[in-house]
Amino acid sequence: MTMKKDILKKAFLKLCMAKAMTELYEANFKQVSKYVHATSRGHEAIQIALGMQLLPQDYAFPYYRDDAMLLSFGLKPYDLMLQLLAKKEDPFSGGRTYYSHPSLRAEDKPKIPHQSSATGMQTIPATGVAMGMQYIEKQGLKNSVTSSAVEMSLKPITVCSLGDASVTEGEIAEAFQMAALKQMPILYLVQDNGWDISANEAETRAQNAFEYAQGFNGLEAISIDGANFTESYEAVKKVIETIRKERRPFLVHAKVPLLNHHTSGVRMEWYRDDLEEARSRDPYPVLKQQLLDAGFSEKEVNNIENAAKETVQSDFEKALKAEDPTPEDLFTYDFLPTPITEEIGERSPEGSEKVVMVDCALFAVEELMKKHKECLLYGQDVGGRLGGVFREAATLAQKFGDDRVFNTPIQEAFIVGSTVGMSAVGLKPIVEVQFADYIWPGLNQLFTEVSRSCYLSNGKWPVSMILRVPIGAYGSGGPYHSSSVESVVTNIRGIKIAYPSNGADLKGLMKAAYYDPNPVVILEHKGLYWSKVPGTSGATSVNPSEDYILPFGKAWVLQEIWKQENIETMTIVTYGMGVHWAYNATKGIRDRVEIIDLRTLFPLDEDTVMKSVKKTGKCLVVTEEPSNNSFARALAGKIQEVCFKYLDAPVMTIGSENVPAIPLNSTLEQTMIPSTEKVKNKIDELLNY
Repeated sequence: MTMKKDILKKAFLKLCMAKAMTELYEANFKQVSKYVHATSRGHEAIQIALGMQLLPQDYAFPYYRDDAMLLSFGLKPYDLMLQLLAKKEDPFSGGRTYYSHPSLRAEDKPKIPHQSSATGMQTIPATGVAMGMQYIEKQGLKNSVTSSAVEMSLKPITVCSLGDASVTEGEIAEAFQMAALKQMPILYLVQDNGWDISANEAETRAQNAFEYAQGFNGLEAISIDGANFTESYEAVKKVIETIRKERRPFLVHAKVPLLNHHTSGVRMEWYRDDLEEARSRDPYPVLKQQLLDAGFSEKEVNNIENAAKETVQSDFEKALKAEDPTPEDLFTYDFLPTPITEEIGERSPEGSEKVVMVDCALFAVEELMKKHKECLLYGQDVGGRLGGVFREAATLAQKFGDDRVFNTPIQEAFIVGSTVGMSAVGLKPIVEVQFADYIWPGLNQLFTEVSRSCYLSNGKWPVSMILRVPIGAYGSGGPYHSSSVESVVTNIRGIKIAYPSNGADLKGLMKAAYYDPNPVVILEHKGLYWSKVPGTSGATSVNPSEDYILPFGKAWVLQEIWKQENIETMTIVTYGMGVHWAYNATKGIRDRVEIIDLRTLFPLDEDTVMKSVKKTGKCLVVTEEPSNNSFARALAGKIQEVCFKYLDAPVMTIGSENVPAIPLNSTLEQTMIPSTEKVKNKIDELLNY
């Protein structure tokens, strides 16, 4: 098949630009090596062959070696160089992240959500985009992000680009599994240069990505010479056409040579023993000859190359003069503003009966799903057969269908990370990790992708999602169904965290989380779901009205006292189950102890806490976690720092015993965790200090 000359000309121009950029960076190494970077040298042909065929309604997830692909999207060398030099006007991140770590939300180009450095981690968010595209098509919705894109007669696809070495990551398998299982419209481009950094394929891989893909039924794969532009273009064209029409996943395995350093900081001459062979597969002379064979003259080819070099040189000189970020720029876009700032609606409507906490959450999700078709719920066992192991999703699948409420495989990383992609197509996923003990496989996605997307994309791609996490010890759950994890989660910046103590708060915070453009984790204590633990009847609530919303960062003074000069008083600061221990422990002395229910751990209502402690003069922080190195201990330190001159005693904490796990045996469990009696003893100690 004869390729059109304009395609060859454009491809050669982009390749020459990418090649010239690599050469310029090397020639100006001292100027550009302040910030680490990698380039596409050797990979250009397949990257350009793919990039030239994507449309504005498509989504792309390039990786850190894909600068040639970015050029083929229509970005200029200058755009990329602004990121190379970490300049203020870097169009991707404003100088916050590395070269070729794009995020783009331009109307005339493919959409690129935030891209991280963690190898292969973009595969789950990318597959989440494809899952979102599929959902939108099934529900007859519009993608609010791409609704203005041209050529919408062609259905959108998702492209995920990655290196072959990253395919050994376990999270890649989770993404492939879901794409194959659900038949999602995604193309995985695996660029295989035979190397990790200094470890080669023989040392690290039992098979290449093409061979690996054979194990996923429904994931079709091809293997091509990625250094040959015309072969790559035609192969990718067929794959893209198939995905647009048949809506199923493909993997393209492209063999390429790596003709530059792994990164600017890891030089190829230190360890490479295959450089001569790699250079023999350079895509540049191959594409140059393809132009000559198509009828271009030597002069025309040279003119294209010279024009590319001139553009690259002038763009570099311009980028060097660009403005650097200011110190003030550090503090923008950690979160987008939320529209929810005040408590609204009826918290306790007249004539309504009390319901258990788990039902308040269920009512909240049901009301949201009725009102918003972009709202969907997924996780392990939340589908129609069970409705969640705590019945927290009971009847929802029957009411809204299996496309809106569905089970996932056992893959916490996918459950968490896919929300990045779902949010990027304008959806609002509510997802669940079945127990807090099993959040650990999802923490990589929560930290690497979810929490940093807004900040590192300069506010372009906030992740609007809700992650529900049943938490805490209850009924001899044992070491793998009882853990508290808030100290780990609160150390992830860029997410909001709720930990309610009652049903009304849970419903109000759930609604606030839904309308918040930022990611939210809601920690829901299992022992409060049904109020079966003695002393937790206060977790039940009158079901608040449908329009009830409770903003984050507003603590509740559930037991307020007046300032007293002649009697010892104190403040208890707590959340979740601790609220009930504290309330029950203060029976008979309620006029001496003020209790603050934090409701949300981030944002934290420090003003309410500090005002109370300054009034009472003493403070106890109650948590279910082991207190050493905990959120509670850090909060106690902050209180001590701010309120020091008002204190009549050191700020104290009480939590679980500092042992590695909560034992199964009920006697051992109760010995480990706090209780009303233990909190009462600590109150007596502090009041008598």
